[in-house]
Amino acid sequence: MRNIVRTGVVCAFFLAAAGMVFAGGSAEKSQKPIIGISKIVTHPALDAVEKGIQDQLASMGVDVQYDLQNANGDVNTAKQIANKFKAENVAVAVGIATPTAIALAETMNTTPVVFSAVTDPVGAGLVPSLTQGGKNVTGYSDMTPVKQQIELLSKFMHVKRLGHVYSSSEPNAVVLAEMAKKACAELGIEFVPATVSNSAEVRQATQSIVGRVDAIYVSTDNTVVSALSSLTQVATQAKIPVISADPSSAETYDILAAYGFDYYTMGRATGKLVAEILKGKPTSEIPTQFLTDRKDLVLLVNLDVAKKLGITLPQSLIDEANKIVENGQVVNKK
Repeated sequence: MRNIVRTGVVCAFFLAAAGMVFAGGSAEKSQKPIIGISKIVTHPALDAVEKGIQDQLASMGVDVQYDLQNANGDVNTAKQIANKFKAENVAVAVGIATPTAIALAETMNTTPVVFSAVTDPVGAGLVPSLTQGGKNVTGYSDMTPVKQQIELLSKFMHVKRLGHVYSSSEPNAVVLAEMAKKACAELGIEFVPATVSNSAEVRQATQSIVGRVDAIYVSTDNTVVSALSSLTQVATQAKIPVISADPSSAETYDILAAYGFDYYTMGRATGKLVAEILKGKPTSEIPTQFLTDRKDLVLLVNLDVAKKLGITLPQSLIDEANKIVENGQVVNKK
């Protein structure tokens, strides 16, 4: 398999589109079907989904080529990518994360669109209900166990005030922020939010709350996760622990603990869905899919971060973890 485009959308796309699509040796005339994959930004979780899709289709012997695109956090670029896929007449368009999935669904009325790592596909207008696929849209939701993630804090500290930095312009992030707020109310914790509109604002937003919170919760917010190093640097300097819903990113940054989906597994599952559609199964017959097996959830604890913060993690939590970070190394236990 080969990737016909790795990342980004060139500015001259629309000027060159006709030549690209209709010239001799064009992608449209290729014998292999094209799978267009558009992700809103690059970060470990979304990259893992992208890789999982390709690995799954390869393992099934599905012979395709890919157009891999990254919108770099820009909704307008996501729309340009959708138009590019439409001009290329891709066989299936995959949107990783909500903004890119919406752009594909709004642009491609007949091409099958598969979403992955989308928190609330009904609220995003992608499908009419969780039990019914759209006319040409279906996919995998990564609705995350928000309350359980926040409850994780109670295993090693008492939290009176919980900070949460989130993107007010990312629909899934807004939904998760409301869930976090509700969970805090149920757990008797004061919820201290700080909103951003882009990744460049994450550092300042974190600085605005570190003096007022006992810990910070990070959801599967693509804008914030793409700038996670800024958030964790500020939090660690202030001796504030960070709990995350994304174990993939937590392997790289100073996250004390993370509990959530294995996004590579989600990518593999999404790949199976793409294969079904390539064989002719209508999206309308495929309801929104979820990873429901307990083994698809990962608990990561970082002993190096615990040491930096002067926090002693209970042995029971360490024993429960699937992954442990110690001395800069990630150990997979299960």
